Amino acid sequence: MAELGSVVWPPDPIRTERLVLRESEARDRAAFIELFASSEVRTYLGGPRPRDELENAVSKVPGRRPGVFVVDHDEAMIGIVTLDRRDAERPGHVRPDAGEAELSYMFLPEVWGCGYAAEACAAALGWFTDALPGEPVVLCTQAANGRSVRVAAKLGFTEVERFEEYGAEQWFGVWSRPPSAG
Repeated sequence: MAELGSVVWPPDPIRTERLVLRESEARDRAAFIELFASSEVRTYLGGPRPRDELENAVSKVPGRRPGVFVVDHDEAMIGIVTLDRRDAERPGHVRPDAGEAELSYMFLPEVWGCGYAAEACAAALGWFTDALPGEPVVLCTQAANGRSVRVAAKLGFTEVERFEEYGAEQWFGVWSRPPSAG
């Protein structure tokens, strides 16, 4: 994520009941390629990328940059959660100067429906709130992606607007942080 300020990256691994969110390692390369080559995963993300292109383009340790969490279950990568700055030129913003943190995620189809996306994203949001308090977080997904819209609602994202981008209607929401204890 651009402009992490004083936030140390990568953070220590984040543990949930079933998952570990951690920095990418070389052993994750095959799963990264699978995510980006999967027609199921990429249905609402511009379609799959050719596997041979990915084999040549994906680095030995893919996704190793601030804001990218590998989601690990039973010591194997099952997906990724990212927190990046939303590009100011794109539609959908909640701040006049844009640049909000944007949550996104992709999981391998074999783990869909198990609650891992919500669990991992909630953990990433918890980390983000501690690391950068007061920063808004947004999420954008195709309105037709019912699974993603349901995960967004479960996490506490509230729809702000819909707009056309990439030839499809987009659902754009902002995260409502849970009230702080105390």
